[in-house]
Amino acid sequence: MNVRDYFENPVVEYSRQDQERPGTDLLVLLHGYGADELDLMGLAPHLPQHYTIASVRAPLAIQPGYTWYPLDQNFETNPADVLAAITGLDSWLAAQAEQYAAITLLGFSMGMSMATSMVRMAPERYKALVGLSGFAINPESSPQIAELFDDEALAARSPKLPMFWGRDQADPVIRQHLVDYTHGWVQDHVDLTKVVYANMGHAICAQELGHIGEFLNFVAARTA
Repeated sequence: MNVRDYFENPVVEYSRQDQERPGTDLLVLLHGYGADELDLMGLAPHLPQHYTIASVRAPLAIQPGYTWYPLDQNFETNPADVLAAITGLDSWLAAQAEQYAAITLLGFSMGMSMATSMVRMAPERYKALVGLSGFAINPESSPQIAELFDDEALAARSPKLPMFWGRDQADPVIRQHLVDYTHGWVQDHVDLTKVVYANMGHAICAQELGHIGEFLNFVAARTA
């Protein structure tokens, strides 16, 4: 599949009907490896109800579910595959910005790598960012990706982009070098709210879900 072509009309699950969406705040959900657009929609009843929620299916089918870009057996990636995914999703989000009042991103696991990449490509487009049990992409292995990331502009935002990052310190899935890179990146580029949960694993727990709702309500009140 041509990933760029997929994002011209991706599969998206919405919380509102077409006619109810224009002018609302959009909350975009980006699922993890092997899931689909219905996976994170289970969070919708627990999130602030003023949002239009859009859960996007990743472009590449695997067994089971879908992925944003391929992973090999060592969890390594091909930069060209990552580049196709982030530029494709960026183009779709740019089109959405025309009809919504604001856009907030929520990404779980690999979806967090997509969400953090979006704010690095268009720092002024987004109202807030939620990253769950995931990581940010280190662009040093790909000059093409590095050119797309405007980290300097993101760090210079005033006020800085609000970001919630939740994870289990003992997450068994996300590799430590990815966590270490992400720690360094968030400290320099966003207004970070970080919470570590015990015994959660690679998942989303009820306590974290409550904290996400509080964070989103705080951001909405602060920017009203």
